[in-house]
Amino acid sequence: MIPNQWYPILRTEDIKRDAPTGVRRMGEELVLWRDLRGKLVCQSARCPHKGANLSEGRLVGNSVACPYHGFRFGSDGACRLVPALGSEGRIPASLRVDTYEVREKYDLVWLWWGDKRTQLPEIELPHELAEHPRPYETITFSRPVHYTRYIESLLEFYHVTFVHRDHWANIIDYTFMYGSWKKLWTDGRERYIAANKIVNHRVDVEGTIIRNSFDQCEEGNPSNTWHFNLIYQAPCMTHVRQGLLEVTTWLVPIDEHHTQAIMRLYEYPLLKWMVPVKPLRPLVLRLSLMMEQYVQDQQDNDIMARQEPKVSERGVNKFIAVDEMNAKYLQMRDRLKAEARAEAQAREAGAREAGVREAGVREADRAPEPVAGGDGPAAVPAAGGTNGHGPGKGNGGASGNGGGAKRSGKGARAGNLSGSTT
Repeated sequence: MIPNQWYPILRTEDIKRDAPTGVRRMGEELVLWRDLRGKLVCQSARCPHKGANLSEGRLVGNSVACPYHGFRFGSDGACRLVPALGSEGRIPASLRVDTYEVREKYDLVWLWWGDKRTQLPEIELPHELAEHPRPYETITFSRPVHYTRYIESLLEFYHVTFVHRDHWANIIDYTFMYGSWKKLWTDGRERYIAANKIVNHRVDVEGTIIRNSFDQCEEGNPSNTWHFNLIYQAPCMTHVRQGLLEVTTWLVPIDEHHTQAIMRLYEYPLLKWMVPVKPLRPLVLRLSLMMEQYVQDQQDNDIMARQEPKVSERGVNKFIAVDEMNAKYLQMRDRLKAEARAEAQAREAGAREAGVREAGVREADRAPEPVAGGDGPAAVPAAGGTNGHGPGKGNGGASGNGGGAKRSGKGARAGNLSGSTT
C-alpha cells in the first residue's frame, strides 16, 4: 500500500445506523460507528482484552461495546467501562484501541492511511469527476487478486477484444458500442473483434494524476475507430470514458491477496429518452453494474488470478510502447512510497534530536552547583572522577535519549502505517 494517502474504504450508505460496521482494509480489521452526534468513528476492531472483534458488538451511547465481555470504548479509543470491575473500577490505561482519521465525501468513506498529522490534505478528485454533472450509481465487491494487478487491468483496454469476445452477455456491449446503424448494429461483434490496434496514444502526468487518451481501431479500416480517455489518480482510482460509457473504479487493498472494488457508473446521456420514468433509471444503472461485476470484470479476474508474480512492480513486466500508462503508474507508486519513507525517517530523526536536547537539559539541571567560597572550576567535581559516577551519568543520559526518541517516533505514527512496503 502507498502510505500517507486517503483511501475510500466503503460507501457512506454501507455504514449501519444503529450498530457497528466491520470491514477489513489495508490488512487490518476495522470497526466504524457513529456517535450520538452522527460523527463517524473508525477504530481497530480488535479488543485489547482478549481479541474479540468489536464490529460484532453493539453501540451504547457514545461508545462501542465488545461482544465478549462488554468493555466499552469511546471515540478517542480509551476504555470507558469494564463491567467486571464495576462503574468505579480502575481501568488500565493500556486498554484502548487505535483510532483512525476518516472523512465522508463524494458519497464515500475515506480512511487516512499514514502518519498522524496536525493537518491532513484535502480529499480531491480530478476535475472531470469532481465537476461531473451526471447522476450515478455505485456498487462494491471484492476479488481475490492483488490491487496492483487490478489497477493495471483498468489502465489499458486492448485486452478487451480478446477477453470479452465470447460470453453471450458481451453482445450488449459490442452491439451498442461497436455496431453500425447502417447494418442495424448486427455487425457489432465483427467490428469489436477487429478493433485491436492502439494508435494516437498520449500520456500526461499532473501531480498524482495520470491521463491517457488513445484510439483503438481496426488496422486498415479507419472507420472502425473508438476513442478512449483513461484517468488514474493515486493511490487507487481509475476512470474510463468511451463514447457514452463512463465508469470510475477505486481498487482498495483488503490485504495482500484481496482487493475491494468500488465501481461507479454515470448515467448515459440517452437514458432520459430511453427510460422517461426517472425512478427507473438508477435500476438500469445498477443492472449495468451487476453485468459488469458478474461478466466482464469476472472475466478479467479469472485471468488476473493466475498472473505471476501476484504483485506488479517495476521490472517484472515486459511492457510495450502502448503500456506507457501502466509504466508511469508503477513509477508513481514507487515514488510516493519512497517519499513516505523519507518523511517517516525525517520525523524519526527529528524525534531523536529532540530526545537528545531534552536529555541534555535534564543533565544540565542535575549538574552540581559550585561550592561556596571555592575558586570555580576546582570546586566542581570532574565528569571523569575516580569514583566512576561521572561516566555512569553520561551513559544514563544516552539511555534516556534513546528511550525518548523511541517514544517520540512511535507517537508520530498511526499504527506504524508509514512502515507499509506493499
